[in-house]
Amino acid sequence: MPTRRLPPLRSLEAFVRIVRLGSARAAAEELALSPSALSRRVANLEEFTGKKLFTRARQSMQLTDEGRAFYDAVSPHLEALAAAVEDQSENLTLWRLHLGMLPLFGSQRLFPRLPELRKLHPRLHIDMDTSPHLEARVGDTLDCAILLVKQPDPSLHAFRLDHNQVYAICAQDLADEIGETPSAEVLSHQTFLVHQEMPDSLGAWKEAVGLPDLDPVAIDHFDSGQLLLEAAAQGLGIAIMHDDHFRRAADKRLARLFPGQEVESPYSYWFVCRPKALEQRPVRIFYEWLVHAGL
Repeated sequence: MPTRRLPPLRSLEAFVRIVRLGSARAAAEELALSPSALSRRVANLEEFTGKKLFTRARQSMQLTDEGRAFYDAVSPHLEALAAAVEDQSENLTLWRLHLGMLPLFGSQRLFPRLPELRKLHPRLHIDMDTSPHLEARVGDTLDCAILLVKQPDPSLHAFRLDHNQVYAICAQDLADEIGETPSAEVLSHQTFLVHQEMPDSLGAWKEAVGLPDLDPVAIDHFDSGQLLLEAAAQGLGIAIMHDDHFRRAADKRLARLFPGQEVESPYSYWFVCRPKALEQRPVRIFYEWLVHAGL
């Protein structure tokens, strides 16, 4: 059987780094290449494959549909090759990931799926950090983070994990007392509960339900989504939370007010890391699993 020709590996490496870093400039810096040398490597790969992998304009390189299909086909095999080489190494080590996130995301969305990740990559271990100011610590004490923000810092590589609606949630007993669609007068005597990471959610909800001037008796702030949900369930106030939080909690003590009202949230969960961090195996494994797992 004739030996198959392998693609030029340096060219393949250049192609993959451009895709994963999202920037030809970042890839050139990472590989210590000039822009022209990087471009020549990509051109060699295009000549080998007979495909136009990038469009080039004003010193930028944009992935074509053929380029995306090529990356999707090749990337898993490159991972398998890297894993095979590592498995034959005598210096086997754990892959350690320092991940920042909010506790509610961890308990509701990440932890139920982590056994899948552990089965796929038993050497990957994750240090969890739920301390404040996650975004500012990405690239310093954190390899990556899952944030609840309007829009991440543009200098970070970011992937949006969801889109949400804002719900007003309270104890079922309170909902029975004030009704599903209470008036502004009734609501003005209630305490509202708001997460510190979502300060504008209450304003968005008031505008959407036609009560922009609503002035509740008090607004209490929480730094924990889990405690916020529990406070609402205990009748301590009306929590302004995401629809996903409400559904995943599946707490029969809780009820939703204004059930027919759709309120788009200003906030979403985002995965973020420094662009170069995607070249670190633990970060890349977690990121690609997170995207494909649909968390």
